[in-house]
Amino acid sequence: MYRPKPIDTKEVELPEELIALTEKIAENVHDVWAVGRVSEGWTYGTVKDTEKKTTPFLVPYGELPESEKEYDRNTAFETLKLIVKLGYTIEKKEQEN
Repeated sequence: MYRPKPIDTKEVELPEELIALTEKIAENVHDVWAVGRVSEGWTYGTVKDTEKKTTPFLVPYGELPESEKEYDRNTAFETLKLIVKLGYTIEKKEQEN
């Protein structure tokens, strides 16, 4: 039986700038998921139907129910925490005008 064992990141505290990045990553996670679904033939529908390949979540991130946004945020947050725990650093480059 499969027993998930994610790396424990409870003690990792993200700097404020990475916490702010979480929402942008969450939005991108949703968009990547949506592209995948559309490429598999899924379309928007008011209810999820695996046979008809419809889902109510094929909408822009901002239109998702808060529960769905929270799922994507958690994925983003835990990914950032794992990156930091593994010893990597993330820094933003200065943007050119």
